[in-house]
Amino acid sequence: MSVDAEGRIRSWTLEPSPARYKPPAGAVDAHCHVFGPQALHPFSSRAKYLPQDAGPDLLFALRDRYGFARNVIVQASCHGTDNGAVLDAIARSNGTARGVAVVDPAIDDIALAALHDGGIRGVRFNFLKRLVDDSPKDKFLDVAARLPLGWHVVVYFEAAILPELRPFLEALPVPVVIDHMGRPDVSQGASGADMRGFRTLLDSRPDIYFKATCPDRLDLCGPPWDDFAHAVAPLVADYPDRALWGTDWPHPTMEAAIPDDGALVDMIPRIAPTLELQHKILIDNPMALYWADERSQPSCLPAI
Repeated sequence: MSVDAEGRIRSWTLEPSPARYKPPAGAVDAHCHVFGPQALHPFSSRAKYLPQDAGPDLLFALRDRYGFARNVIVQASCHGTDNGAVLDAIARSNGTARGVAVVDPAIDDIALAALHDGGIRGVRFNFLKRLVDDSPKDKFLDVAARLPLGWHVVVYFEAAILPELRPFLEALPVPVVIDHMGRPDVSQGASGADMRGFRTLLDSRPDIYFKATCPDRLDLCGPPWDDFAHAVAPLVADYPDRALWGTDWPHPTMEAAIPDDGALVDMIPRIAPTLELQHKILIDNPMALYWADERSQPSCLPAI
């Protein structure tokens, strides 16, 4: 574990390996974060972890290293409801990044409109007790009802509380994106209880998307994360129009088991083995959610 003189932790590798897989032109890393830089964007006093700086320069360098064209930057919990770091990164992206904010439930419509103008296209509701102190479902529903046109809600939870969350998820009045598939136990396999429960959620409404992400978090056997690949590939195949992919860089709270970003990129063809599936999860689906204003007509697969 790398800890600097101020006690801040590093959760990403300084020298990620090359990836064998090359994404198609226009591919989107649809789940990543920025930390600080702290001098410009201080961390929340309620943060459950204190990271080293991992700002937009590092994020965009990683994007370019692996051949991605765009990023969706999700507000990290260490910044609380101050979305300044995400907005700054979007502003510095030359139009190649959009974002997901975390907001105070009391936020007003003027502030929501300002976030929209800054490139935000969704809000994240976090139900992980180790990262947030409270999750007021009723207030979250009020926020969801006031979101700007074209926004969606991102929800982060663990599989064990899915039955409890079902009424809340089904009541959300906008499209929903589930972070990391609701953290299923992938050792159960594609037909295990957690995946079956998640499929019933997807079947409950057609506008629930999911991020087929974080083998490093979900597969306790470690690289090459075979349990993750075996459990998730059938889900992507059965719900190809609802799957997204992202690196999760700089891997918040993973300082004890920092993943290799090259290996994460190489997971893509294992869970989406065809060019058509790769195009859907890396381009079509994230572009429809985050850059709908730029998509006047559907993109086409390159001739082969």
